[in-house]
Amino acid sequence: MPALSMAPTPELVTAALATVNDPEIRRPITELDMVKSIDISPEGVVRVGIFLTVSGCPMKDTITRDVTSAVSKIDGVTGVQVEMDVMSAEQRKTLQTKLRGDRGPEKEIPFAQAGSLTRVFAVASGKGGVGKSSVTVNLAAAMASSGMKVGVVDADIYGHSIPRMLGTSERPTKVEDMIMPPVAHDIKVISVGMFKPEGNTPVVWRGPMLDRALHQFLADVYWGDLDVLLMDLPPGTGDIAISVAQRMPSAEILVVTTPQQAAAEVAERAGSIAAQTHQQIAGVIENMAWMSCPHCDERISVFGEGGGQTVADALTRTLGARVPLLGQVPIDMRLREGGDEGKPLVLTDPDAPAAAELRRIAAGLSKRSASLKGMQLGISPTRGR
Repeated sequence: MPALSMAPTPELVTAALATVNDPEIRRPITELDMVKSIDISPEGVVRVGIFLTVSGCPMKDTITRDVTSAVSKIDGVTGVQVEMDVMSAEQRKTLQTKLRGDRGPEKEIPFAQAGSLTRVFAVASGKGGVGKSSVTVNLAAAMASSGMKVGVVDADIYGHSIPRMLGTSERPTKVEDMIMPPVAHDIKVISVGMFKPEGNTPVVWRGPMLDRALHQFLADVYWGDLDVLLMDLPPGTGDIAISVAQRMPSAEILVVTTPQQAAAEVAERAGSIAAQTHQQIAGVIENMAWMSCPHCDERISVFGEGGGQTVADALTRTLGARVPLLGQVPIDMRLREGGDEGKPLVLTDPDAPAAAELRRIAAGLSKRSASLKGMQLGISPTRGR
């Protein structure tokens, strides 16, 4: 005689729904009050009502799939129907308060607050064309694949390229005055390119607008609890670099250069801004360091040698503190192809020499203890007795 399956109950369905995370907020939909209703027919068909944060939510299909999958696993369930509704303005405000705690709608930057545990790396270069964005994307992907919670800010407003390199064309979702960033390869990402109309139209902004955009990316976006935030800066020492120093003084600078001395000299200037802004330099990464000969496997120094170490040594002298050369990433055509296809090399071929070096650098940055620079330690001077 076949065993009788237990009929599904609202409690069992609720428990199953608690395993479904909102794709953007990355928290259970039950915790976010997104479950509107649960109805179970005598035949075992479960009908679940879900509140979306906004009408036309781009993650609707993902939520439907995940809810269906979770509820279908319950014994006795013969079918799942998911019905979508939209939160009211009051519900969205309640959600905003739930996510932001008691802070309300103020526009503070969470990473700049005392006690923030998020490591922030500002990836800089003296000039364009050294592969700064490729390095940023692959470091982020390597860190995320190791289990860290990672976010990327595409702060290169004029030359934004991060969305393509991470393979996302999604637009952010707005909940009240919060922006939910798209997620690609388990990395939360925001870029001005996500807000532009269709087409490759340029961004024509001056200093104050650039600063405002950066502040919105840091304060209005709901990042959640990140372990690491990487900021892909524009080349040089312009408005954005200055804004980062003012708004995020605890951000550590990663300088990307190539081996050639001309690029090294410019990269040194980009890193030297830390002497004026009192920021810490995490280190120097030499990209395009060498190429394997396709015939003899010997290393070919296409762009010369020693540029990365030159920059590290010069910055050490300028700042009076050791600035390490973190690694030398070889030339690999697949690194470029991965950027064009939105598939970081550290994920598609983690054992490739370039990928292995980037993963090694990422692991080193992840393990280093956070600097106390810019953090309030809660120590008050006392008078001698």
